[in-house]
Amino acid sequence: MVEDLDPNSADAGVSAHFGDPMREQRLLETAVGLVDRSNRDVIAVPGEERASWLHTLTTQHLSGLSAMTGTELLVLSPHGHVEQHAFVTEDGETAWLDTEPGAGAGLLKYLEMMRFFTKVEPRDASGELAVLSLVGPGAADLFPDLGEPRVGAVPGPKFAAGSVPSEPTSRYPVRAYEGGLARRVPLGVDLLIPREAKTAVIEKLGVARAGLWAYEAVRVAARAPRLGWETDHRTLPSEAGFLAGGVHLDKGCYRGQETVARVHHLGRPPRRLVLLHLDGVATDHPPARGTAVELDGRAVGFVGTAVRHHELGMIALAVVKRNVADDARLVVGESAAAIDG
Repeated sequence: MVEDLDPNSADAGVSAHFGDPMREQRLLETAVGLVDRSNRDVIAVPGEERASWLHTLTTQHLSGLSAMTGTELLVLSPHGHVEQHAFVTEDGETAWLDTEPGAGAGLLKYLEMMRFFTKVEPRDASGELAVLSLVGPGAADLFPDLGEPRVGAVPGPKFAAGSVPSEPTSRYPVRAYEGGLARRVPLGVDLLIPREAKTAVIEKLGVARAGLWAYEAVRVAARAPRLGWETDHRTLPSEAGFLAGGVHLDKGCYRGQETVARVHHLGRPPRRLVLLHLDGVATDHPPARGTAVELDGRAVGFVGTAVRHHELGMIALAVVKRNVADDARLVVGESAAAIDG
């Protein structure tokens, strides 16, 4: 049985599960499963000045990004709040940016506004490429020529200028695959393939299918944030776990840099990303995105993504005030919650 997501969901257009979400989760954590994430938006940025141009506009160090390399980037507001998050896949001619469903239009609009006389031609490529994800430890066996993904450690609040390498903070090996690209990432291997070839590629791979519910459970357990779920209009990169993968803390000016630097060097982000264990939640009714997290009757944060995990039970990623203690007894809706320290 294949069940699609609610057409009103932000993730509409892909399968929620294939009959047994718990079995699909175990598959993604112990072997390998194929998840259709073709509802993600894709922006193409060709042009000879694309690397230096994206370097000046975003949080990532991209000026020397080499061909067949991937990474992550953020676009911030002038006050340093997260507006966009995207994975970057550079093939030597084009930088492909894949982002959340519905987020591509805003990202493309910003890029077009900032073109000026730069030799770049950003366009919506969502109709050209589709994203499929091979998730689990067995994904690497299907692409043995792709090296390990690398995400650097976040430097301490006090570091010497020039001590952070002048390269992307995360590096994801890339190679050509079926007219598209394969990118090694922490959860497995992402495929960016021609949309018209999606069915043929799925059949050729012959990998067991898993739905987005299973993928989200694995993502939450890995504490990987998602734009629009673990972010709101005032989220700073350091609050939601975006620093290591997407922010270079020692590069030239970009919009919002002053706030990022100030918060990091003071070491006091107002909020932090946590994993919550929820008690007393109905299996089919996890807390909705945005549900308040309360302490002693006072709101101290919000739920991003809540899922039922096959081993951990009901869990959620949440953003809470920095001063909430790790052993605090929290309330989410009608349920008790505890921080997984």
